[in-house]
Amino acid sequence: MQQLEVFFDYACPYCWQGHQNLMDLLPGFPEIEVAWRPCESHPRPERWPQHSDLLIQGLLFAMESGADLQRYHERAYALALRRKVNVEDAGAVAAGFADLLDASALRTALHGGKYAQAQRRANDYAFEQSGVWVVPAYRMSGRRLDSVENIGVTIMQLRKFLEG
Repeated sequence: MQQLEVFFDYACPYCWQGHQNLMDLLPGFPEIEVAWRPCESHPRPERWPQHSDLLIQGLLFAMESGADLQRYHERAYALALRRKVNVEDAGAVAAGFADLLDASALRTALHGGKYAQAQRRANDYAFEQSGVWVVPAYRMSGRRLDSVENIGVTIMQLRKFLEG
């Protein structure tokens, strides 16, 4: 089994496309296991519309809760990019996942900052330890595939990367 690390940000449209491409390709690569590595492409306190830190913290909650991560990813991208929900509001984030997670427990965790330090460590792992410059980015078996800023990665590039 090979582990593919996927670095992404829910507020990034190129990551959303990359996620869809990866989901299309993965059935052809049953030997690959995905390690999801969320990170903010524009971490606070930088001024940028739609910081994704609460969605990332929600993912950590979902992982700990044993939730369906595919559904979580799809919903998080939809909330941030399609539905334009204020994902900087813990109540709005929790409400957006009410049919998937315990919304009250999620809201409490987000308000209390339960996953804030883990989310900051995820940013550090991506940018300081893994050499991510632009998301989405992929790491596997000592190899790397990095996006081009404001372009992303094509499905053909991703397929070649997965093929090794």
